[in-house]
Amino acid sequence: MPPKRIKNYTGRHALVDGVPYQMPVSARNSPAFLAGFTCDWEKANALLPGNEIHALKLPNGRAILIITVINYVNTSIGKYIEYSIAIGCTKGRRPAPRLLNALFLKSFGTGQYILDLPVSSEISVKGGKGIWGMPKHQANLDFIDTDEMVSSQYEKDGKFAFRIEMQKPSFPSFRVRIGATNYCRYRNMLMASYIYFDTKATVNLFGKAKANLFIGDHPTVSMLRGIDINPDPMFTLYMPAANGILDDHMQCWFMTYDEPPEAMPEGIESVANLGNSEDWLPPPSIRDYEKYRI
Repeated sequence: MPPKRIKNYTGRHALVDGVPYQMPVSARNSPAFLAGFTCDWEKANALLPGNEIHALKLPNGRAILIITVINYVNTSIGKYIEYSIAIGCTKGRRPAPRLLNALFLKSFGTGQYILDLPVSSEISVKGGKGIWGMPKHQANLDFIDTDEMVSSQYEKDGKFAFRIEMQKPSFPSFRVRIGATNYCRYRNMLMASYIYFDTKATVNLFGKAKANLFIGDHPTVSMLRGIDINPDPMFTLYMPAANGILDDHMQCWFMTYDEPPEAMPEGIESVANLGNSEDWLPPPSIRDYEKYRI
């Protein structure tokens, strides 16, 4: 559930870095889907920067890759697609114990670390990265929703990057009221933002979950081909009309390393000259993606 304080500013207006918001920052009636795939823990953990976060360890000792695609049709900054590629994680001095990391979410800072977050519009990049530090960048995206399947493809600079095809879960829908923590790196700081969902969803688990992953050789995602992803998903979840609210604050911490960092990751310069355009890039056009199937 969102904190009660959010009700105090419902309907008020905010303006940050030239991006206007009507509070709270939210999305309504936006179709979305998620899929989780197990992967090698050591290899997934090696993708996470710094000493502060660690790949979440499942009971079988594996890690989890989480793909979330949301077709935002009603937000404060217009329509756009958001394509999250993340590793389940915990925050602390050392990796959290198996099972306990799922039972005591707050104690272990359990959430997901976002490796890549392409979106459709420039204004979404400006707001999401400049305010919350999310690794957003504009790319060619689509969201195809049919009676039985939902899919989304991601291309960048004319290259195939990522595609997911998911069979819609068959179980009866149920109400989901849950909060989630999203971690990412910006200005070489560990950023955390919090989102709360209240929506209906359907889910399939293990053998009933059906999805296909295609990972290209674009540098934003190519490293995922080396983390031993199980092509059979652990779960799939579909939300026909998701409603989400972002918390009114974020947190950040210094990221530390065993040796002095050699390079500076993206910082303020990556958003300083962005505008407020809601225009999308053309939809994906590459169709020879079968060779990239996981």
